[in-house]
Amino acid sequence: MSRLQTVLGLVACLAAAACLMFSLGTISSESVSVLGYLPAAIFAAAMVASAIRWKAGLNVYTDGVLSITGTGIVILTLNSLDSVGPGFWALVISAWAVTWLFVERLTADDRLRTQRWVRMLIPMLFGIWILVCWETVTRGFGVPTVLLPPPSMIGVRIADSLSILSADFQQTFLKAVLIGYFLGCGSAFVIAIAIDRSPFLQRGLLPIGNLVSALPIIGIAPIMVMWFGFDWQSKAAVVIVMTFFPMLVNTIAGLAASSNMERDLMRTYAANYWQTLFKLRLPAAAPFIFNALKINSTLALIGAIVAEFFGTPIVGMGFRISTEVGRMNVDMVWAEIAVAALAGSAFYGVVAFLQRAVTFWHPSVRT
Repeated sequence: MSRLQTVLGLVACLAAAACLMFSLGTISSESVSVLGYLPAAIFAAAMVASAIRWKAGLNVYTDGVLSITGTGIVILTLNSLDSVGPGFWALVISAWAVTWLFVERLTADDRLRTQRWVRMLIPMLFGIWILVCWETVTRGFGVPTVLLPPPSMIGVRIADSLSILSADFQQTFLKAVLIGYFLGCGSAFVIAIAIDRSPFLQRGLLPIGNLVSALPIIGIAPIMVMWFGFDWQSKAAVVIVMTFFPMLVNTIAGLAASSNMERDLMRTYAANYWQTLFKLRLPAAAPFIFNALKINSTLALIGAIVAEFFGTPIVGMGFRISTEVGRMNVDMVWAEIAVAALAGSAFYGVVAFLQRAVTFWHPSVRT
């Protein structure tokens, strides 16, 4: 057991002991007291009992059970308290420490860390604890909802506004983002092939591409609205501008990734330019191209949302955010942000999955 794991185990046990000694807080009149105290007491007692073991050590699976149990009890206890006490904060520290210990044990075990369920569980636990800490801090310290609403409030708003969020998602993502993304990446790919084929275009178009990439989005978005109107077409045009240059540069760099020896081998086989391109250079450029696609998957969503701040129909993520901020409906703003984050993450995940399927031979995918 490493020194960090020993420290985490001791912190979890000492915090659990403090949880048994101090009050969790004031029980809500709408909750049953046993739901707030009994599970927390059982978890704390289990953590204190684990201190009997050498260096507060348990096996990795027991740590996992304690981690999941502690996280659930923190959420359950928080929902049953009107005001929190020092025992509740000790409970949070104990559950957080044992979760960290569990993750450390998973990553240190050579047999477990390569398994797929472990690679999925670790970021899932990390994300859950971000939400738990967010909920705990905002409710425990009484942060005004205008400044930062708790995740539970945002979840309620999402559930109550599914029709609005769905319409905004269709307008921004399914129209502006996807159309602009495919047009921007596709045109950049074609032009990269033309630049690779012609040294004249390489000297002439690349400086123009650098110039376009330096244009601020807040400057080109109003111009695109004037050119293409207030609907999704102007937002798609902004996305095309934002996604064009990363795809162009990465494709050109990828086409130059194959070595001279490999190209000489193709010439010995009497391969022409297009045969060399499709059988050697494009496969070698695939990791570069997919890196650009992953970068653009997030840039496209950002560009479309920002572009909607400068004129749009009464629908869209950017329009909703700018409107609800003026009305002080911060929970609705965070609901739109959550939908955008989920959509962007899912889009990135799809591109990453395609990369693994296409470039399965690359060392970065095999490891």
